Formats: sequence, structure tokens, C-alpha cells
Amino acid sequence: MFTGIVSEVGSVISVQSGQLSVKASQTVKGLELGGSVAVNGTCLTVTVFDSAAFTVDLSPETIQRTSLGRVKAADPVNLERPMGLGGELGGHLVQGHVDGTGLIASITPQNGGTLFRFSAPLEIMRYLVEKAYIAVEGISLTVTALGTDYFQVSMIDFTRTHTNFLYHKVGDSVNLEVDIMAKYAERFMQAQKSVISASFLRENGF
Repeated sequence: MFTGIVSEVGSVISVQSGQLSVKASQTVKGLELGGSVAVNGTCLTVTVFDSAAFTVDLSPETIQRTSLGRVKAADPVNLERPMGLGGELGGHLVQGHVDGTGLIASITPQNGGTLFRFSAPLEIMRYLVEKAYIAVEGISLTVTALGTDYFQVSMIDFTRTHTNFLYHKVGDSVNLEVDIMAKYAERFMQAQKSVISASFLRENGF
């Protein structure tokens, strides 16, 4: 489990044969083989590491569902180690299970920050409401506005300059993970609807 607070921006060394290698001086400290690390919001398993870099495997599901299949050498990537029990929850509970990708539709400078608009598919938008959480590239952000096929976030300068959004541009693909609580709420409502059916009402005298 992660919190959506990026601890370091690493640099891609290589992507080949279903493996991604990343240069990272801070993230490797305390790593263990088989441990987890979030790369652009995607929870991955460490298969090799040393004092300066680590390698993770990219499954076909990861390549299909996330933007990691399109990264290349020297690209900056957001990194986060899992939250330990009793650790500070600075953002929100992020699983590292990317739901899909969106595109940066616009970037608008603001006083002390930047307004980002993202286009996103319906399967993402159905879970969003204003002031809700969403993880974009592994960053915990708050939805400030949304339409039928887009949402907006306001990013402070510190966050932008300490993540790969310093390098992102309009048209770039980004990983998206909706708040898990929204999925639980939807599932609960579906279960309630399945219980209260026409036959249920007839059987109970309605």
C-alpha cells in the first residue's frame, strides 16, 4: 500500500524483454528482493538491485493497462516505497493498481501552481466527484472540476518540481488510479440493488 507521496524521481536506464531498470539513489536504500516499489503509480516487484539502481519485471497486463510500456531510456519516473505500518499517511491510500491511462489535455499556469486537465475514459470518470482523491502517475491529487470525459487538478509548484510533471507536456499519457473507496461504494450499491428486486417485493407483500 502506498500514499501517493513521491519520494524520488528516478531515471529509466532501459526497457527490454519485459524488464524495466531504473536509476534511483534514495529508493534503493533498504530494498529487498521481491519487495515492492511504485513506478509512476504502478506497484512492481523488485527482481534485481544494487546501490544505484533496481530492476522490475513488466507483465503483459502491466504493459497493456499502464503507460510503462511506452517509457524509454532517460525518461523520469515517479518512485515511492510502500508505507510501513504506523507510517504517516500524507496523501491517501493508493494500491498501486492502475485502473487505466488518461492524456494531459491542457496545462495552465496559476499563481503558485498549475492547473492540469486530463481526458479520461468513462471507466475512470464514473468514480470521480469534485474534491475526491485520484492518483495520477502515483501522485495523490484532489479533483477540482470534472466533465463527462475530463477532470482537473490544481498542482502546487513544489509537487510539480519534485515529480515527473516537471517534464510532462500536453498529449502525454499518464497512469490513473481511482480511490478504492469509490469502488467499494459502487459494489455495495450493486449488491443492494440485486437484493431488492421485483420478486423480492412480491414475496414480501409489496
